[in-house]
Amino acid sequence: MTSTSPPAPPLPAPARNAGRLLRGRTGDAAWVRPGLLTLLAATAVLYLWGLRASGWANSFYSAAAQAGSRSWTAFFFGSLDAANAITVDKTPAALWVMDLSVRLFGLSSWSILVPEALMGVGAVALLYATVRRAFGPAAGLLAGAALALTPVATLMFRFNNPDALLVLLLVGAAYATLRAVERARGGAASGTWWLVPAGACIGFGFLAKMLQAFLVLPVFALVYLLAADTPVRRRILALLAGGAAMVVSAGWWVAAAELWPAAARPYIGGSQTNSVLELTLGYNGFGRLTGDETGGLGNTNQDAGILRLFGAELGGQVSWLLPAALILLVALLVRAWRSAGGWRAFRTDARVAHTLVWGGWLLLTGLVFSFMNGIFHPYYTVALAPAVAALFGMGVARLGERRDRRAAPFTLAATFAVTAVWGYVLLARTPDWQPWLRWVVLVGGLLAAGAVAATAVPAVRGPGTRFALVAVAAAVVTALAGPAAYAVQTAGTAHTGAIPSAGPSGQGGFGMMGGPGRHGGFPKGGRPPGMGAHNGRPNFGPGAHGGQGGTKLPGMNGKRGGPGGMLGSVTPSASVTNLLKANASGYTWVAAAVGANNAAGYQLATGSPVMAIGGFNGTDPSPTLAQFKRYVAEGRIHYFIGGSTMMGGGSSGSQDAQRIASWVRQNHTATKVGTTTLYDLTK
Repeated sequence: MTSTSPPAPPLPAPARNAGRLLRGRTGDAAWVRPGLLTLLAATAVLYLWGLRASGWANSFYSAAAQAGSRSWTAFFFGSLDAANAITVDKTPAALWVMDLSVRLFGLSSWSILVPEALMGVGAVALLYATVRRAFGPAAGLLAGAALALTPVATLMFRFNNPDALLVLLLVGAAYATLRAVERARGGAASGTWWLVPAGACIGFGFLAKMLQAFLVLPVFALVYLLAADTPVRRRILALLAGGAAMVVSAGWWVAAAELWPAAARPYIGGSQTNSVLELTLGYNGFGRLTGDETGGLGNTNQDAGILRLFGAELGGQVSWLLPAALILLVALLVRAWRSAGGWRAFRTDARVAHTLVWGGWLLLTGLVFSFMNGIFHPYYTVALAPAVAALFGMGVARLGERRDRRAAPFTLAATFAVTAVWGYVLLARTPDWQPWLRWVVLVGGLLAAGAVAATAVPAVRGPGTRFALVAVAAAVVTALAGPAAYAVQTAGTAHTGAIPSAGPSGQGGFGMMGGPGRHGGFPKGGRPPGMGAHNGRPNFGPGAHGGQGGTKLPGMNGKRGGPGGMLGSVTPSASVTNLLKANASGYTWVAAAVGANNAAGYQLATGSPVMAIGGFNGTDPSPTLAQFKRYVAEGRIHYFIGGSTMMGGGSSGSQDAQRIASWVRQNHTATKVGTTTLYDLTK
């Protein structure tokens, strides 16, 4: 007689859900879901660990987040101060994320920076989900890891510039576009309902960083037109629907800001005519391409050219895997063409669509960045990181699985060899930082590349499948060692100011204004990157009586209690802070200072609105001298903070800031509080 044990009781719901979470999709290998969870957890640690060290990071945006958390008008328009004197020089979507976080959790570096880090984790997860759809989970994991370890990505997902939100939205737009291509199969559907969120993502990307979001637009539209397997008429109608979603998601705010009575809203920072359209098309638009930016810095960008992304200033930010991405882009298209057996099969191949989306993104954005003559900073290159990472992951996985043909391992081996040599070159640019690492990358990479090439030999290829897997894995590890080391160093370094830069000290980068080492230094040539000469431009200090000190480089006065600069804010002393806070409720602005970063430091310290005269560069006509005199006569401004080192006019932009500073010096008495010069405007 046999006995049977009673069936095991069903697992409680949390246990079943946890098991499902670890197993992942039906049909996935056992390592897939744990690999993804490990990737996301490691990315979160990299982006969140020690985040508080950067303090306010970019004080310009932190002050705006403070303002937006206290005034819904400031929230909507992206004002720098809660009294709504002037906006930041960007559209406000990136600020909305920080504003809401500050409203929920209070003002702190964590409430400002944690959302940026979480957007980075989200971008890595979304890139994985996109790439795996056509190339499998291994490719998705490789792409996600490559994005997470790109030094400039580590920098910007730990910083509060608008780029974190922009990258997340653009990866989302790529995902939705490729889903639309997948949906348009056999002529039965057009994928319209996936193009609508794609367009909405690009539109909200515009609200994060204006026209930069549109760089991917022609690529995505052309890939859909080419790859969607549905009649041309359906394709065109679907694109029109996506375009309408983009216009609505971007245009509603622009229309509101333009139609709102100017007297009832803050001045649009970065413009000369108080216009969002001028800001969009001028200072933040075509001016960035031509260098003709009214109110800008007169940049000449002498490093512009086809090799700019590989140069001393930008190479260590994003180009570690760039040669590999370009090689693999060609290899993927060639292999797809040979396997297709005809144009139609090639055109509608899902892998071709993925390759063209990421390849087109990389080529078009990379070329614009290489040749633009206006303001350009190293951290802009984070917009290239998803495309580079996707091509790397897709190419390595695709060629790594094709061991039945000799061309695949030889191409993959050549890719890893080039990557190893380029990694050595980049690491050699910082010769005093971990000098052993460049030799590990070079020697280890070349040996691994040789092992990958050996898998083309029949004797190795047959029983040596595991050997091939180990060889490719070793080559990937050495390829990622250089950027990973830079990423870890970047995560372990505090970054503040307007132009942060990833990686250790070397040639290039200019970020932590007034700080030590690379983050406060200049690249070869003795000037900030992407910044031309400023001969003849006035400054407003340094003394109480406006003594002449010659034209100063902006943002280099990072001392506690002293005047700030264009690219870095000041941390005022306790005595200055207490003086400004005294009877603060009796004034609309407790102080006014030339330039947004000067104002931001005092505003964050006092918690009260500080007027930024002239906006970011000190070149906006806000307020005019007449308006400022009226504010003073009405008793709305308590102090004027002197001794700033702003551009304030010259041949480009308004000279109102210079006129205001001169009028204050002539009509009010200066008081020194430590190293800070204050003018009491109520006396």
